[in-house]
This record gives sequence, structure tokens and C-alpha cells, in this order.
Amino acid sequence: HHAPHEQEIRAAAAHVGRRRFLTVTGAAAALAFTTNLPGTGAFAAEADARKIAENPFTLGVASGDPQPGSVVLWTRLAPRPYEPDNGMPDARVTVRWEVAYDERFQRLAGRGRAEAHPEFYHSVHIEPTGLAPDRVYYYRFRAGNWISPVGRTRTAPARAARLSELKLAAVSCQAYHDGYFTAYRHLAEEDLDVVFHLGDYLYEYPVDAAGGVRRYTDRTLPAVFNRETVTLEDYRLRYALYKSDPDLQAAHAAHPFIVTWDDHEVENNYASDISEDDLPPAAFLVRRAAAYRAYWENQPLRRPQRPDGPDARLYRRLRYGQLAQFDILDTRQYRSDQAYGDGWHAPGPESLDPARTLTGAAQERWLIDGWRQSSARWNVLPQQVTFSERRNATGPGYQLSMDAWDGYAASRDRVLSGAESAGVDNLVVLTGDVHVHYAFDIKKDFKDPGSRTAGVEFVTTSIASGKDGADKPANWAAYLAANPHMKFYNGRRGYVTVTLGQDTARGDYRTVSAVTTPGAPVHTAASFVSEAGDPGLKPA
Repeated sequence: HHAPHEQEIRAAAAHVGRRRFLTVTGAAAALAFTTNLPGTGAFAAEADARKIAENPFTLGVASGDPQPGSVVLWTRLAPRPYEPDNGMPDARVTVRWEVAYDERFQRLAGRGRAEAHPEFYHSVHIEPTGLAPDRVYYYRFRAGNWISPVGRTRTAPARAARLSELKLAAVSCQAYHDGYFTAYRHLAEEDLDVVFHLGDYLYEYPVDAAGGVRRYTDRTLPAVFNRETVTLEDYRLRYALYKSDPDLQAAHAAHPFIVTWDDHEVENNYASDISEDDLPPAAFLVRRAAAYRAYWENQPLRRPQRPDGPDARLYRRLRYGQLAQFDILDTRQYRSDQAYGDGWHAPGPESLDPARTLTGAAQERWLIDGWRQSSARWNVLPQQVTFSERRNATGPGYQLSMDAWDGYAASRDRVLSGAESAGVDNLVVLTGDVHVHYAFDIKKDFKDPGSRTAGVEFVTTSIASGKDGADKPANWAAYLAANPHMKFYNGRRGYVTVTLGQDTARGDYRTVSAVTTPGAPVHTAASFVSEAGDPGLKPA
């Protein structure tokens, strides 16, 4: 199914080293990666922003990665977002930005100018400094005579701050063609400090003219979306489709996001440089570079997260006072290939091989070293795939998912041993990927239900992926029977909010009744509390 792009990728791959793009020639230049940074061309033309004839802020605004004195502000100029050039000239455009204490921008906290470069698809990433910790700000952008929607954001608390409470939400998996982003409309109304996006922000699969199960009758999506994303242009256009969604825009405008990716931002179940379809690694790295580039362009990420060819360092640490340390993982870029060819399989010598890794050695070391130095009450691990053991049946013939931590048991053991040796008493894992809500007690030894509980895991369902779903999927009873440490399982769409206090972590599982039709209400399907110093989920 890659036929249209096959030749393009093969031609590019001929110029590519296995792990690193070569000189300024070949694939790097042709596909606009590392070499094609602003200012490296023969000339950098500037276009007059006053000549932009249509609203360029069609994709809204976003903020992210809060620190005590700053937060990233994002927008992208796209007067015609569904066209390959965005309706923008091939030139840089000056964008002005403002940060204010109030929604009406009468008391400014900061302002400045930035260049929106064609090399970055006219996206801008502003990192204003000198903001006050732990407070709400409002921000907006101007290009020519156009003014963007207003975004609301919030800085992180000071490092030494003793917070009484922090409320976050976890979201993931938003297949546009599987339904409306209704959950985001509700999320925008929640009172939150920050949102964690745990992956599958977009999907690589074709989206038809009616938007899949959205079944549009008031618009026709162009044919550029009705193919799998492979090239840089494909991925850039797909972000435009997703970001034009008003519910997603509302959520980004309401809260700062801390994002990480899973697989569909590139391709389903890829592992490091190994593609689902077994493309030659060099060819797959061209695709990965395109996907990573488009991801950075379209997310509120800081400069250190900017990709270098097919590599990008997305794992990073953010602190919220003395209350929480967040270690955001990337379990895709460095992982060993899935055991037994992926899918569900009985554990065996291949999946149990101690050499297997989900994080790579460097990230694993970084994580455990960070825990050793942590003074936070809660150590929170926002990451992608199910961490706790998840058997699909009782008895000895059970199978496990080879794509989740179950397929990398030694990797999980090293992380749990590292947490224990670092004295991490209050471990909270946040997870996406599986399109269902789960609540787990993380056991030191999953084979022994009586073993020590090492932490708790809140798994959020999808925003849209999997269509409407059900409160009790077909395997509901089997999963709960096979996994005594699983305290909850629900298959509707929605999100999880987690409230961290000095004494408890509380998870509220929010669900919507439908996503194939717009406008469904939200309700809380279940709530659980875990006590600091005595981990384990109890119904709230």
C-alpha cells in the first residue's frame, strides 16, 4: 500500500546512512530535514504579513511544557490548511505575540516578534521568559491584520513550592476517522493545571471525503487525506486536518499540554528503525524523519526536542514544586523489535530475554538517575503502553501483548527495581494506547497477588479511536478474572483526570456515551484513590 511513494523513498534512501543522514546532498536536502533549517538557503525571503488575505490562524493556538518562569506558545500560519503550501508564500513572515495577565490583554506580561519560516511550515514556537510561577496567563498572536484566538495557559510552580494539590488530565489516541473529539470539548471545561498527551495524536491511515464515521454532509475533505501518510507533506497535511477540529482547538486553548508520541504518529507498531512492513531500515528512517519533523512543527515543544534527521529526544523531566516529578518517556524510538512477531503471545524465551529493552539503555539510566535525585512526593511516569501485566485468560494458557511492557518483562523489572532502589514510594504510571480505561495496582511480582504493591497505573481510554465502544467489552469478565491487580476496566471513549494531593492520588475515569455522533455528555464512570506511602487503588 506504499506504492505511490515507493520510488520516492527508495531514491531518498539511496543517499541515507543507516543511522544518520549524510551530507547536504541527497535525501536530507530533497526531503527538507536537518539541512533545511531557516537561514541555510541561498536567500531568506521575507513576505509582508499585511498581504495575508485570509485568516491564517485556522489551526488555533497551543501551549506546553510549563516551567516556573516560562511556557511554550505555539501556532501555525495556514490560511488554506488543506492545501500543500498552507496558502502561504515560500517566505518567512513576522508574527507578533503577547502574553497577558488578563483575557483582554490590558496588563501585558510579555510581548515580542518571531519569524514563521517556510522550512518549519510557518509554525512558531515561542519560549517567553520571566513569567511568574504557578499562575494563569493568556496569550495570542498577530500576523498582519489578523489576530489569533486567545489561549489560556499556566506556568509550573517554583521548584521549592509546597503545593497542596495538582490536577492533571491524561489523553491519547484520537483517530479522526473513528469519531468526533467530543471528549476534548468537555476536557476544555475542566479545571486543570496541565494535560498529558500520551501518544497517537494522529493516525497514518487514509481519511475519506466524509471524515470516516463522522459522515460529514456539510463538507468534503480533499483527496490528499485519503492515503496513508508517508512523506513530510503527508504528515504536515494530516496535522492540519486534526488541528482544524474545533474540540481539539478548544482543549489546547484551555490548558497547557505536555506531549509524547506513540506509534501512529509514524506508523502502527514500529520499533526503533524497524517498520511494520519491513521496509529497509534506511528507507523507514526517511519516513520516521518526516514524521518526527512534522510532529515537532505541530506541537508546543521546546528547542531541545527538535528532531535531528530521524532522531529526536522526546524523553524529558518536568517538576511541579515539591509535589510531583514527571518523567515523560519515549517507548518507541529505542525499543527492541516486538517478540514473536508482535501481537498476543504466551511469554517465552524471546519475550523474557534480559537483553530486550523498551526504553533503550540511555533513557533507562536517565530515568533511574532522575528518581535517585527526586525529592518529589509523587513520581509520575507519563508513557505510552500498558505497564502492568495483562493476561487475556486465567490458567496456564494465557497470552500477553508483545507490544506492551509485557513483551519486555526484563525492561519492566529493571525499571521497578530502579524505583525501589531509588526509594520511590509513590509511583504513578500514566498510560494510553489501548483505547480502554484500566486501573491497576502495580505489583512487585505479578505472579503473586499478595506481593508488595509498587505503585498504581491509570490507563486512559482513547479520545476517538475504536468508535463508540462499550462499558463492558466482550473480554471484560475474562480480563478482570485473569488479573486480580486490575481494579477497573471500561471500553468507552474519554479521558482520566488525576488529582495529586499531599496524602492521596485520585483518578477519575471520564467517559462519553458516543463519538460517532457529536455532542454526547460526559460522566464519571469510576473514581479511585491511592494513599501516599501505602500504594493501592481503593474506590473513592
